[in-house]
Amino acid sequence: MTITPILLCGGSGTRLWPLSRKSFPKQFADIVGEDSLFQASALRFAGQGFSDPVVITGDRFRFVVSEQLEAVGISPAGILIEPDGRNTAPAAIAAAVFAAQQDPEALILLVPSDHAVANPQAFRDAVALAQPAAREGQIVTFGITPTRAETGYGWLEAGEQTHEGVYALSRFVEKPDLAQAEKLFGDDRYLWNAGVFLASAQTLITAFQEHAPEIYAPVQAALESSFGDLAFTRIDPDLWAKVPEDSIDYAVMEKANNVSLVRFDGHWSDLGSWESVWQESGKDAQDNALSGNATALNCEGSLLRSESDGIELVGIGLKNTVAIAMNDAVMVADISDSQNVKQAVQTLHARGAKQAVQLPVDYRPWGWFETLVLADRFQVKRIHVHPGASLSLQSHVHRSEHWIIVAGTAKVTVDDEIKLLTENQSVYIPLGAVHRMENPGKVPMVLIEVQTGSYLGEDDIIRYEDIYARN
Repeated sequence: MTITPILLCGGSGTRLWPLSRKSFPKQFADIVGEDSLFQASALRFAGQGFSDPVVITGDRFRFVVSEQLEAVGISPAGILIEPDGRNTAPAAIAAAVFAAQQDPEALILLVPSDHAVANPQAFRDAVALAQPAAREGQIVTFGITPTRAETGYGWLEAGEQTHEGVYALSRFVEKPDLAQAEKLFGDDRYLWNAGVFLASAQTLITAFQEHAPEIYAPVQAALESSFGDLAFTRIDPDLWAKVPEDSIDYAVMEKANNVSLVRFDGHWSDLGSWESVWQESGKDAQDNALSGNATALNCEGSLLRSESDGIELVGIGLKNTVAIAMNDAVMVADISDSQNVKQAVQTLHARGAKQAVQLPVDYRPWGWFETLVLADRFQVKRIHVHPGASLSLQSHVHRSEHWIIVAGTAKVTVDDEIKLLTENQSVYIPLGAVHRMENPGKVPMVLIEVQTGSYLGEDDIIRYEDIYARN
């Protein structure tokens, strides 16, 4: 029996701010390794013994999900679009019901998409160990052998062994304070809670029907009214709005009596803070983790990351410090206090700072753009268009645009005129003109766009045609 991975791909992106934000949370970023955390999660459970994954994510990330999966050669069995986030319980049961519709006997593996695992094969081996219990109707969760008295994770207490390598789960333990964490760390029965679950889809459905019917019923109704949109399945937004928010632990797992536990002794992290990123990073002789244009002079135990080619980050005499520099934001903190970054995000959000939620780079299905300059009545952007991609046929009410091609070839439509532009050529788009840019080539097309007008917001767009079915 193959296992269907269910990749839970939501999140607010606050804990690794400013690199991770609501507009582009951490699972899509290259934090450790060459692949994003989402890509690494998908690859971890691909190949023999696993079927194509089901992904559940938000509307704004749907094309990022499909693009990143395509880049690593994975074709999903389905991409479910949550109208809005409702925590892990609704997402998990929605994906379970969807998987059961494809295969009533499906064995599913619920996996957060933002974890780091040093040895993927070892984790697959742990999943294989859990299969017999899962086939017998158990919900099997995975406990990580702890390496420290961690206060940022929930913990699990292992009970009696029921199968080879499988134990009854005695209880969930909330994130402890330091004194309690030290006690748990000294007791072999206690493990970190990885938030990964293996069960048959029907077992999970039954558990929700019994322990969380107030979640199961509206989720099932919303799925029954779902509809296709290109390669995605959109869950009915009106019915989804009736679904209460809750985590899968609170809603079901802490109430069920058929939850088992498999111990994973390998290296694992949920990368839930900059301190955990420092722990997972390669370090110099002074325990400094550096990336990008970062330089450390007389520093110890610090994490310094420059996420911009144009910014040199220099630390002098720092100890146990995290400093993250981006084009539009810089964060500096004591590394032991980095779990409080979300409080900084809340403060910025209350002040109306766009950096709280929005990256300077905005990802779209056709590519991405970056705002270089924004001032009164003009804006300058760098726009990257993927090979074969096309922006919508559109017009603007409040602005005109100048396009300068700096790489590749652009096919440009302005009202009734269509022409090809190559490097160093430009075109003017008058206010109100119906226009489109396309990349007909096999290499990326890059242009500089200068907007001028009384209003420069992204909502000043009237779309007439769009291959991505956007309004």
